[in-house]
Amino acid sequence: MSMEAFDHLLVSLHPDLSFQDTSMRRCICPEQMLIVTLRFLATENSLASLHFEFLLGISTISGIVCHTCKVIWQRLREAVMPTPKAEDWLRISEGFYQSAQFPNCIGALDGKHIRVKNLPHSGSRYFNYKQYFSVVLMVLADSNYKFVIVDIGAYGSTSDSRIFSASRMGERLQTNQLALPEPSRLPGSAGPPAPFVIVAT
Repeated sequence: MSMEAFDHLLVSLHPDLSFQDTSMRRCICPEQMLIVTLRFLATENSLASLHFEFLLGISTISGIVCHTCKVIWQRLREAVMPTPKAEDWLRISEGFYQSAQFPNCIGALDGKHIRVKNLPHSGSRYFNYKQYFSVVLMVLADSNYKFVIVDIGAYGSTSDSRIFSASRMGERLQTNQLALPEPSRLPGSAGPPAPFVIVAT
């Protein structure tokens, strides 16, 4: 990450990463909180490794990473992943038609298992068919592999179809709240208009 990109990100996040010093302790500055979090996300180093690297307590680092990730999502979600509008769906559909000759397609859907340590008292809910513990990242992507909608945190033992049905994305699709465009005729066809579709593996 360039210094310019870091500074731009820091300016966006600074208000929510700033805390008041007290007589008991001095707060960790927003710059260090962001550096620790970016280091954790970029390297996948353990908290113990970051403890020696930054000379901060393991529980402190854990709290910093959790808080900073929440702030990043809250502050940047609308800028990086805005709620799609009808014109966005049409642009995505055009991209699929240009790259794969697949008309009326508004996205490709799939789930990715993210390995985690099993949480206490969670039983086998996080244990997936690949024989390890995970949470599921479900993504709807456009023809350029750019994420359009994400759902994060489903149990690893849950099937993709159940995750999609229970997700906010699935619920909004079923209740016609995704602002999908009206059905349109397929290219070169004189038949009735065809609905827009999602492809999934």
